Amino acid sequence: MADLQRVESMQYPAGHLSHLSDNQQLKLTEFRQICQEQKYYTPAAGGKAASHDDETLLRYLRARRFVPQEAFKQFKDTEDWRKENKLDHIFETIDIDEFEQTRRLYPQWLGRRDKRGIPLFLFEVAPLNTKNISAYEKNLAKSRTTVPNVLTKNVRLFALYESLTRYVTPLCSMVPRSHPETPISQSNNIVDISGVGLKQFWNLKGHMQDASVLATAHYPETLDRIFIVGAPGFFPTVWGWVKRWFDPITVSKIFILSPANVYSTLSQYVDHENIPKKYGGGLDFEWGSMPNIEPDIEKVVRWQNPDTQNGKNTFPIGPIRWEEGPNGEMQAWGVGSENGAPRRRLIFTIPEPVGWKTGPFPNTPAFEKGDPLTTVGSATHPPDTGDDVSETTPSDTPSASNTPSIAAEPASAPAPSIAPAPIQSQLPIRLGTSETRYAQQDQTHASGQLADGTPHAAVNDHGHGDKTVTMEPNTVGQAPKEKPVPEPEQPPAPGYIDQAKSAAAAASTTVTSTVSSVAGTVVGAVSGNKAAEPVAEEPVRTKSPTEQALDRKIDASKDQDVEAFLRQQHASK
Repeated sequence: MADLQRVESMQYPAGHLSHLSDNQQLKLTEFRQICQEQKYYTPAAGGKAASHDDETLLRYLRARRFVPQEAFKQFKDTEDWRKENKLDHIFETIDIDEFEQTRRLYPQWLGRRDKRGIPLFLFEVAPLNTKNISAYEKNLAKSRTTVPNVLTKNVRLFALYESLTRYVTPLCSMVPRSHPETPISQSNNIVDISGVGLKQFWNLKGHMQDASVLATAHYPETLDRIFIVGAPGFFPTVWGWVKRWFDPITVSKIFILSPANVYSTLSQYVDHENIPKKYGGGLDFEWGSMPNIEPDIEKVVRWQNPDTQNGKNTFPIGPIRWEEGPNGEMQAWGVGSENGAPRRRLIFTIPEPVGWKTGPFPNTPAFEKGDPLTTVGSATHPPDTGDDVSETTPSDTPSASNTPSIAAEPASAPAPSIAPAPIQSQLPIRLGTSETRYAQQDQTHASGQLADGTPHAAVNDHGHGDKTVTMEPNTVGQAPKEKPVPEPEQPPAPGYIDQAKSAAAAASTTVTSTVSSVAGTVVGAVSGNKAAEPVAEEPVRTKSPTEQALDRKIDASKDQDVEAFLRQQHASK
């Protein structure tokens, strides 16, 4: 019987600091050594912290399945990219109003965490309409924060990701949680697409891809899960091309929730008081607001210069970074620029950060602590029909034939398990064949082609539920043909050598022609595209000794040398 091996999980806390398997621990040591040898990592020495903490290095290892050489390549590319694009300078100097304009177009931190202590963000897509996006793009042209050779929209997006990794996740690592020995390095996102039309969805393709590509390349393993709520009726239809905007690992982290199982699923991962009221929870939060600070975070914070919102303290707009105080407390400083001047404002302190820089802790593999909700969202995705969805700009008012609905579960249905039941969708019966994303009909020339005429039933499975279809579109929808129309027979084309010899004979008898006409004759003979032109008859004469010598030289040449000889003769004239 074959030996069984444990599959190493990558979901928090598995694969994270203090919860590594023996193999993962060895790979971390090897990766750290490679980075140091290549001068991309400096270990702690003389009371000075290491250039990168272990949890940051582990993000790259998890992204590359704990293969140190591959992780180093991505790590090196990111470090070079950060220097080239001046990431530190951007975060320290960005205008706080411009930072806030961009924050309102991307996922916003609720000020709350899930049951494991991972920060919870909300992204409402409906406000990102053409009017608001257009206004934002006009503001980009007036930006005060710019970097040479870097798009202004990217400068702002970089600052948002820096805020996640340099402020939000470190904050969540300093407050009480279920695994204080393990730093927080990821986020959860509720993505609300209620009221989003098909055309708006398509127009946001670039907006969403910019963030996804940036995260995948330079901020790996910062996403824990995405919960999609409010999916419109057409969503199962467009899912085939939406999921191609993201890499397969990201797709596996997406949960698509029907109206009946939004709260029952969210409540398995997030406490009731931290779920927004519109999704059945108890949290007051309006899109665009600043974070509504969680009580457990409030308990450890000592406010210095906060902003207020609805009578409660909250963070000010703009970037915030951490500094260690003289007594070991952690200080949150507002940075960036305000009214054209650098900002330096002490917002709050955490006198006794929990688990922050107090290690090392004993390593305990995560599987020894039980199942920490290590699930993926693939079971909640609409069924893959195997249809090849054409990525053309859609209409914002889809017809009834292409707007299948997501079936809601009965109100009496019990709460789902950790992996919720798949969303049911039903595609309409298509009677015509005007769109190739529908299966071709019987009684046509292409009948049975997908099942019988293409390898592997024409379905290419790329993993994580991502499939594509291979088909021959030229025959889809054609009427049946009892006998295919035969192709007209063509006379065999003259061989390459025969063409060259003909050109040589023409060249030797037309000694009075110009260089351009000789070139035209040769090209026309070789390509076969030029029709023969009538040539005026010349008086028969005896060849000169030079011409006779040329004939003997051509006749004595090998076939493969004829063309080279002609080119040499032509070039010499």
